Amino acid sequence: MKETLLSLKDISVHYGGVKALDDVSVSLDEGEIVALMGPNGAGKSTVLKSIFGLAPIEHGKILWHEEEIEPKSHEVVARGIAFVPQGRRVFTHLTVEENLEIGGIAVPTRAELKRRMHEVMEIFPVLREKRKAKSSTLSGGQQQMLALGRGLMTDPKVLLLDEPTLGLSPKLVKEVFAKIKEIRDRHKTAIMVVEHNIKSLLEIVDRAYILSEGKLAAEGNPQKLIDSGILEKVFMGRSA
Repeated sequence: MKETLLSLKDISVHYGGVKALDDVSVSLDEGEIVALMGPNGAGKSTVLKSIFGLAPIEHGKILWHEEEIEPKSHEVVARGIAFVPQGRRVFTHLTVEENLEIGGIAVPTRAELKRRMHEVMEIFPVLREKRKAKSSTLSGGQQQMLALGRGLMTDPKVLLLDEPTLGLSPKLVKEVFAKIKEIRDRHKTAIMVVEHNIKSLLEIVDRAYILSEGKLAAEGNPQKLIDSGILEKVFMGRSA
């Protein structure tokens, strides 16, 4: 039986008078890909931010290996959790190689840093080709690959991705999803991903949570959710 690595229990988050999350519980088991889906404003990104202390938790718990932890960025990273925020945030004035080195800034030795960089470039060959190029010269898709690669430099047990295909063409969307699956298959990394490309994402995930207006509307494997009609109900406002 797979171990649960990360879980959120009854998390509520308020921004002023707005309830962004209302008693939401989600979990991520070792080696699985889990999706957080829902319309704009549903609370998807807030789930990820709450893990890192970037959203004000009113009540609820964050658990790591079933033990409660403090949601503080440096402590969460030290436990093996990496977060790639939306927006392809790369250091455009630095080279690809320098961006990856920043991702591995806490790696203890130069030899280990080089090993991890080699592994990242195995997954993303385009980064090897462009290693000496300024990140500003990369295409949008290549910058997203770099953002993912930088997240992997900590050799995380859990990878949290916020809208990794935002603004990319359909061809690049498929490529990014293929890379996400490859990361899981190669390294057994557990991945939780917030995404709006529903159809493509459901092809690679093991489970999905559907959020609506800050509440959990449904959860299950992709086929169960498709068959239930909940996707149409939440995203299109249709009756299930």
